[in-house]
Amino acid sequence: MPKLAYLGPEGTFTEAALRLLDPDAERMPCPNVSAAMDAVRSGEADGAVVPLENSLEGAIPVTLDELAWGEPLLITAEVLLPVEFALLAREGTELPHIKRVITHPAAHTQCRNFLARELPDAVVIAAASTAAAAREVADPSSPYDAAIAAPIAGEHYGLVPVASGIGDRPDTVTRFIRLNRPGAPLPEPTGADKTSLVAFLHDDHAGALLEMLTEFAVRGINLTRIESRPTGNGIGRYFFHFDCEGHVAEARVGEALAGLHRISGDLRFLGSYPRADRVPPTIRHGTSDADFAEAGEWLARIRAGQV
Repeated sequence: MPKLAYLGPEGTFTEAALRLLDPDAERMPCPNVSAAMDAVRSGEADGAVVPLENSLEGAIPVTLDELAWGEPLLITAEVLLPVEFALLAREGTELPHIKRVITHPAAHTQCRNFLARELPDAVVIAAASTAAAAREVADPSSPYDAAIAAPIAGEHYGLVPVASGIGDRPDTVTRFIRLNRPGAPLPEPTGADKTSLVAFLHDDHAGALLEMLTEFAVRGINLTRIESRPTGNGIGRYFFHFDCEGHVAEARVGEALAGLHRISGDLRFLGSYPRADRVPPTIRHGTSDADFAEAGEWLARIRAGQV
């Protein structure tokens, strides 16, 4: 049974994602994303589950930076988790009695309409996480009447939902990834895969990003995400996170990565793994593995002096 570190404490959305990815795993809550990833690097955990991006608020910067700068880890799986918020309180608490609410700032942002409509006079206090907020409310001596958190937090801390589905956007989704130490074989291609990498510019010049993007475009590879992050070496200096359709074992993806390796200052491969939505890519004419193989055979004949 693998031990998986995750962004804790118990009752976070990350724990819910971990349960979907590996229901039988031993769960190891960590105080933050960096600690969860370090637990894998040190061997204390076999893997980690951390959030990567949210459909409403975008990427999680600490995860991006850990993947780029920390000791290398590989993404081996992903899951898309619908984000459902509940207003949790101790047994017997009713909505009109709630005057002080505690939650994570991101949850506060995503539940503004509910709070304005149902609790316009309530004071909202920030917590380190939605699960930490629920844990605080569960304390009988807590000054807070309710917490906005994931429903799973109510299970852990003995709270009941005063209101459910209180998010402003019912279609909000967070993408979580499973990370493992390098060395084991990559997940096998499934036909509906994703490849992630980090690319650093060799030097800053006109068209530098376009040159990178061209490596994907000429091979018919669709990018599903691109994020720029500062290098820390001055204003205007950035590196880039890419997610693209396909697996590194496929010729078009492998050649694109080789091309990026040639022109980049540094290129970090983050993994090839099954897409959570299982959507296969559209393979453009001339970019299938068979097309690359035929072109290679043609080139070999030409080099051999055959026509």
